[in-house]
Formats: sequence, C-alpha cells, structure tokens
Amino acid sequence: MKLAFQLALRNLLGSGLRTGLNAGVLSFSFVLIIFFNGMLDGWNEQARRDGIAWEFGQGQLLHEAYDPQDPFSIQEGHGPVPRAQGTLVPILMRQASIYPEGRMLSVILKGIDPAQKTLKLPTRKLAVSRAEVPAIIGQRMAESAHLKVGDQVLLRWRDRHGTFDAGSATIVDVFDTDVSAVDNGQIWIDINQLWEMTGLTGQATLAVFDSEPDNPQVAGWTFKSKETLLQNITQIIEMKKSSGYILFILLLGIALLAIFDTQVLSIFRRQKEIGTYVALGMTRQQVVGLFTVEGGMYSLFALAAGALYGIPLFIYFANHGIGIPPASQNMGVALAERIFPVYGLMLVAGTMLVIVLASTLVSYLPARKIATMNPVNALKGKLQ
Repeated sequence: MKLAFQLALRNLLGSGLRTGLNAGVLSFSFVLIIFFNGMLDGWNEQARRDGIAWEFGQGQLLHEAYDPQDPFSIQEGHGPVPRAQGTLVPILMRQASIYPEGRMLSVILKGIDPAQKTLKLPTRKLAVSRAEVPAIIGQRMAESAHLKVGDQVLLRWRDRHGTFDAGSATIVDVFDTDVSAVDNGQIWIDINQLWEMTGLTGQATLAVFDSEPDNPQVAGWTFKSKETLLQNITQIIEMKKSSGYILFILLLGIALLAIFDTQVLSIFRRQKEIGTYVALGMTRQQVVGLFTVEGGMYSLFALAAGALYGIPLFIYFANHGIGIPPASQNMGVALAERIFPVYGLMLVAGTMLVIVLASTLVSYLPARKIATMNPVNALKGKLQ
C-alpha cells in the first residue's frame, strides 16, 4: 500500500496542470457544501435561540378554542388563566384598531405581565409609565405605523360584550427583535389594564412556561412543547437544505466526471506502464489498487486546496456574519440582519468523507478494466 501511495503521488505531481484542475473543481464543491450548510445551521441555531427568548419560552399552553393559524379564533379563544406546575406568563390577545395619521390599522392587542422575565420583551417599561395606556411595539410595527417613542395614537377595541371602546395609547418603548411574530401588527400593554379595558379579568389566550414542565396537561388547554413550536423553522431549514443538495450533487457530479474522464484517459494512454507493472511482479488487483489510489488522491489534493482558501473564508464569515436584505426579515420567520455560520465537526468531517469516498469510487470504476487486460499485449502497446 505504501508503494501504491508513493507511485500515485509521483504520477499526480507529474501530471501538473491536469491534477490542479481536477483538484480545483473538487475543492470548490467541497468549500461550497460546507459554506451553504454552515450558513443554514447558523440560521437554525439563531432562529431557535431567538424564538425561545422572544416568543415560545419553554413551551406554551393554548386555549382549546384558540388557533394561531385562524385570527377569527382570537375573539372566543380565551379562558381563566391556567394553573400548572412552574411559572406561567399569561397573555391575553384581542383584536383592535389604531388610527395613526388618520389611517386605520388593524392590530392584535396583547396583554402581558409587566414583571415577567420569561420573554425578552421590555415589559418593565409598561410598569413605570404614567400614560393612560402605555404600550410597547416592535421596530417593524413602528415603521409601518410611523410611530416612535412618546407618540400617542387612538386605540379602539371591543370589550367582552362586543361593545366598542377607545382610548389614547402612548408608545413608551420600541424594541428591536429578529422575531417578526411578536412585532408585526402587534401592540403590547399591561395585562391588568387589558383585563380592565375588556372586562375579561383573569382571562388568557395562551400562557408561556418559564421552564420545561414535567406535567403540562391542563383541562381545556393544549400544550405545545418547545420543539413543536419550533417545528416550522426546522421544516423551513430542512427544505432549504434539500434544495441545496440538488446544487451540490450537480457540482460534485461535474468534479467527479472530470476525475472519471481523467482515469479513463490515463488507463488508455498508460497501457505499457500497466504491462510493465505486471511484468515486474505486481498482480492485476494491485495495479487496479494503484490506479484507484491515484484517483482517490485527487480528493486529498482537493481537501488541501479547499482548506487553503476555505478556512480563512469560513473564519471571516463566522466572525462578521452574512448580511441579509431587510425585506427578507418580514417573511414571518426569525431571521437576523446578519447570519453567523456554524461549521460543526460533523458537517466538516462528513463532507470530507463523502468527497473522499466518491472520488475513490469513480476512480475504481474505470480501473476495473485493468483486471481484464492481457499483460503481453499491454507491453506491446496494443489497444485493449
């Protein structure tokens, strides 16, 4: 085996430009696969972290009449605040309208405990304000409604009997979050004030767990675990990865096709050399192994070349992130302004293994022809 590696290395170095081109194309596929998957893994990790911190906590209890996919269920989807093991943050949701600059905007009015620390929302600002209806909104909501801290806006809502009421809400803080689900079209106020405004004292639409509960089941409420709530973002990431695999297969296929063609040409042109190896005492299988190792070593050259320019590139993006267009952050999923790729050991090692195995396999396929060659005819240079 040592002799095979030495001969293969000598032959590849002697090929010069041909070896460089094959290794270069293969290294490009290697770097691109790690870069794309690292970016998706970074997005997944960031989205899960932000989703837990801003929206889902360690799980939620949803009133059985409330369906997050059906806005019309908000009106009747509420009940007495559930009692369960651990700390729960109740949230009451009501449909409402605001009138900034004479325009009418439909919003979801959300009441939350100002003292809560489960979610990252800056609710403490609600407790210290002396305004009639202090409210906090997200950056996206502030931009769409043209509101800023200190602005007052007419707020209209319905009480428990369906009667319209109105008041003046004051924006006491505008928070910046990557989770658009707690931002777009939403106004957050003190839940005690919302209970008083609507007459729904002690009612909640959902409740957020501060820690993972051992027994979360409550009659009349549906428990959604943290993993279930994060399922949407997980499915989106998996879908993106699946579509990326098509590109990877094409790129890898082009690189492997180049290696395959090189091996076929090499066996065709080096028949005298093959006959000489057999005449010197090597078995046909040893010659097949030599050519297979030679083809497989393209992958090692590719990994070395990829590491040469890929590692600095990966370090740069891991430290500075990849900018995301602002329009993409309103898709409804947690997406930060910059995504910081994560290059895990499994990702790098798995990609390297695939590259090496695939290169070795496509090198072995044409090398099998050597086993059927007549060494005498090969030494004479007759085509076989």
